[in-house]
Amino acid sequence: MKQITAIIKPFKLDEVREAMADVGVTGLTVTEVKGFGRQKGHTELYRGAEYVVDFLPKIKIEVVVAENQLDTVLDAIVKAAHTGKIGDGKIFVTEIERVIRIRTGEQDEAAV
Repeated sequence: MKQITAIIKPFKLDEVREAMADVGVTGLTVTEVKGFGRQKGHTELYRGAEYVVDFLPKIKIEVVVAENQLDTVLDAIVKAAHTGKIGDGKIFVTEIERVIRIRTGEQDEAAV
């Protein structure tokens, strides 16, 4: 099993969620986060004063999938989150050793 962690632009969340549902993802976790990469933030003007916004709002999506679903889910996320502009985000894939569904005690693939 693999855990996919995707950091995307907030306005792309619905498109990514729908794309993942279309390829069979049944559950995911979404967190509002802040961060920056190559963008290094930006400056804004508020009431005549300029200030620096170092951390930009992003959305973090976490989902655990079976090995055979990995490439399909990754392609769906990339296509749905892509704008072609800086700050589109990143995807991280990590190995999951064990999963347990608390309610039933099911483990690993059955628990996902």
